[in-house]
Amino acid sequence: MSKISSADYYASIPVFRGFSRLMDPGLYKPVPDDWLIGTADIVDSTKAIADKRYKAVNMAGAAVIAAVTNALEGREFPFVFGGDGASFAVGPEDAAAAREALSATATWVREDLDLSMRVALVPVTAIRAQGLDVRVARYGPSANLSYAMFAGGGLGWAEAAMKRGEFAVSPAPSGAQPDLSGLSCRFEEMPSARGLILSVLVLPGANADPQAYRKAIEDIITLTERSPEAGRPVPAGGPALRWPPQGLGYEVRATRGSAVSRWVRVIGRTLFVYAVMRFGINMGGFVPVLYRQQVVENSDFRKYDDALRMILDCSEDLAKELERRLSEAAADGIVRYGLHRQDTAMMTCFTPSAIRPDHVHFVDGAQGGYASAATALKTAAA
Repeated sequence: MSKISSADYYASIPVFRGFSRLMDPGLYKPVPDDWLIGTADIVDSTKAIADKRYKAVNMAGAAVIAAVTNALEGREFPFVFGGDGASFAVGPEDAAAAREALSATATWVREDLDLSMRVALVPVTAIRAQGLDVRVARYGPSANLSYAMFAGGGLGWAEAAMKRGEFAVSPAPSGAQPDLSGLSCRFEEMPSARGLILSVLVLPGANADPQAYRKAIEDIITLTERSPEAGRPVPAGGPALRWPPQGLGYEVRATRGSAVSRWVRVIGRTLFVYAVMRFGINMGGFVPVLYRQQVVENSDFRKYDDALRMILDCSEDLAKELERRLSEAAADGIVRYGLHRQDTAMMTCFTPSAIRPDHVHFVDGAQGGYASAATALKTAAA
């Protein structure tokens, strides 16, 4: 493939609407050969979840995306949030900046969140040498922005290679801190309105027929989209906002500077934002009512990265029906899956500019989420 810049490649992919179209192979465009796949995850996230450190795990995963975005000076690139980690694709001109951001993030996660994060940059050529691919589509949940979807099996292979210690990016020296400007988690947890919050993770079976797998995924999406018993876990008016916010300490850690100056700045900033939002004060192009609407519309509660991931607010009856269909498909070797039930969902936000409509909001289950669904999948496969 000819060389193409990151911005030009990603911009050339048309945005599709309608999540039910997700499995259409015509929506996906191969990543150029000279690109790299970045991947990161928390080591032993199962223990962190058992210790109820859900917020820290999600903050670490979102930090990867924030750090790389800021390192690339806001240029668009394909990425996906996985709960306890993240993956992305960058061109060769952005490789050095992405590597530095990953390296610094791994150190920050260890020193400020007391978690261990693996990070790696995997050449696309190494993935294609395995007979796999990395293809990207752009799904627009609203008119405000789009999220990348990945297919081809390459992301899964890259993550497995990272866990084997291949293509590793070494952590930066102690004290290094990435630029995490815009990263926050100020909203309160979101309780279920329909009965439970269900974390869904579905992968293809080891030797699954691609058409059978596609049909199984489309069946699941149709079930959840058409049923009044399932929907977005974000309330119509947006999540509750209180002060001090639940994630105050994490936002302090994500801010550069001395300990005292970080606390002073974050306390002042969050109190100011709370007052503006609480009293609906329009100022400097910021309209609180519009921002809340965009938070709901922009919420990243379902995605595809070689696996279908969804955080659903649904009834127990629908959860049982979904599990029944997945169990049948798994018995036929079509899918592997993991589900996790909990009472609430949570949101981690990346808002480089509050007056632009393309701020992103990552949703996960608040008592285990995607990480616990992945554990359930591994247990079932054992």
